[in-house]
Amino acid sequence: MTKADIRILSLPELSAFFAEKGEKPFRAKQVYEWLWQKSARTFEEMSNLSKSTRELLDAHFSINAVSIDSLEVSIDRTIKDAFRLYDGNIVEGVLIPTSERMTACISSQVGCSLTCSFCATGRLTRLRNLDAAEIYDQVVLIRNQALENYSIPLSNIVYMGMGEPLLNYKNVLESIEKITSPLGLGMSPQRITVSTAGIAKMIKKLGDDNVKFNLALSLHAANDEKRSRIMPINKENSLDALAEALNYFHDKTGTRVTFEYIVFKDFNDSIADAQELVEFWKRVPSKINIIEYNPIDDGGFQQTTEQRLSAFVAHLEKNKLIVNVRRSRGKDIAAACGQLANKNKPGMENRKLKPIS
Repeated sequence: MTKADIRILSLPELSAFFAEKGEKPFRAKQVYEWLWQKSARTFEEMSNLSKSTRELLDAHFSINAVSIDSLEVSIDRTIKDAFRLYDGNIVEGVLIPTSERMTACISSQVGCSLTCSFCATGRLTRLRNLDAAEIYDQVVLIRNQALENYSIPLSNIVYMGMGEPLLNYKNVLESIEKITSPLGLGMSPQRITVSTAGIAKMIKKLGDDNVKFNLALSLHAANDEKRSRIMPINKENSLDALAEALNYFHDKTGTRVTFEYIVFKDFNDSIADAQELVEFWKRVPSKINIIEYNPIDDGGFQQTTEQRLSAFVAHLEKNKLIVNVRRSRGKDIAAACGQLANKNKPGMENRKLKPIS
């Protein structure tokens, strides 16, 4: 019989298990701390438990720990990881070191539910959602890499890897609770950003749940016709619907959203496009991240020129927008934004590619 991963149990459920087995109630908190504060990967590591207690746990549960299957290091020190899950599937994550911060970019799904035409992950059929522990494990492994390779602690986490986080809502929020809880890793939620392609009803749910982390919207066009061409999800989540949802989120949480805007050559990089972005910005309390495009196989898009990029940004700044231009990192190892597509051989057996639109 397959044993359940012990990490699906809450602290009260662990307490109930130990009570049923005639064990001391405080054992539950000890085990919970081993799992979520100390990130134990085996019961044998739980050194303040008796051997009989560790054997009891091993008889009833497993710990389906995520492991690093392979990794690549970029010339700019970015590290891309292929994470192997307990069932053999592979997802990717990235450690992004800069002079100001050490950021973990993590995945929320095996593949992706969406079909954004500029994104390599969007080519991969979604096989399943990651559970909260699998998301948490990515953070722990990347945190350890930051310390081992650069002697700098992890400072930020972005849910911008493979998958659409808001289509794995419960597990994403549970993983953030484990990462931020004093009984977990104790990170500040203000150091965490969840990025979404834009699902209006789930953005409103984030507001209702009064989340404390940051929210980013992958916008990429402030025009419904253009946005629907590259992001089919826009057909059911128009810019009007998103503006309403984002304002609802802001009213409930007080958190200003970040718009992510990848600039494609001759598609969304004109002054007219910049003005449409200005007009949309006026509707939603926000700041803007302008992102370089990272080409993918058969993507059909090109990176804009420096001249057009400069003119685009200048127009935004002239209109008082808060703008950051994010230069891509890890492009030489396909670790940059939009490039994660699991080209690693392990795990590819289950890969199903969607047709390119």
